[in-house]
Amino acid sequence: MIYIGIPVHNERHTIGPLLWRIREILYVERREFHVIVCDDASDDGTAEALARYPRVLPLTLLQCETRGGYAASLERLVREAVRRSGYPRRDALVTMQADFTDPPEVIPEMMRHFEGGADIVTVTPPDESEAPKRYTRLGGRLLGPRLNAAGIEVDPYGTLRLYRLFTLVRAIEELERGAPLLQHRGWAANAELLLKVWPHVRRIEEVDATSLGSRRYRESRFQALSQVGALFRASRDPVLKAVLRRARADTTTP
Repeated sequence: MIYIGIPVHNERHTIGPLLWRIREILYVERREFHVIVCDDASDDGTAEALARYPRVLPLTLLQCETRGGYAASLERLVREAVRRSGYPRRDALVTMQADFTDPPEVIPEMMRHFEGGADIVTVTPPDESEAPKRYTRLGGRLLGPRLNAAGIEVDPYGTLRLYRLFTLVRAIEELERGAPLLQHRGWAANAELLLKVWPHVRRIEEVDATSLGSRRYRESRFQALSQVGALFRASRDPVLKAVLRRARADTTTP
């Protein structure tokens, strides 16, 4: 089973077409899938736009009454996928944005890498020329030495990513009782999630999506300076530092 987790806030114009496109792609592929959407207190009619889709594809809607932010929505999606799965070693969660900046056309290729044994599948962004992507790479350098030392050479901000559910289960099991999985705001949560599952990952692979081109149906909400600052704070998190020390030890042990 492939779960597709989509955090949403005020995406009335894009979430419907995205869900329909996912349906077209995965029905053709004859894949077993389930979409989970977390609506983070949208006030633009997103909930009404979503209401019709459980009738046409396997879909679970998680509704937040108050705004929690991207990290909180991502955590709810992770925990819902883990809760629903009966076979975490054979199931996966794909996380993606709701505005078409993450191309759904690449999901079947991500699934093939997963079925070939990858525990994490990342995607090369379609368009590296946009200013936000340049800031992404700049922010990535803040974690770069630590990530590379652990054997990771991916964009830590990446929102389109596939995780084998077993790695997420293990990351959650290591938390203190009642502790959140993700504590850093914005897209730094993607780096935090990557680091917390990394000790349980055997293989990480990447899919090239540069030929697909980038699509956007609204102005980007990416706030470069605040996101870089969040990533910097994540890089100094003592919990994440401990994870990376263990990861480095695992990669250097003969």
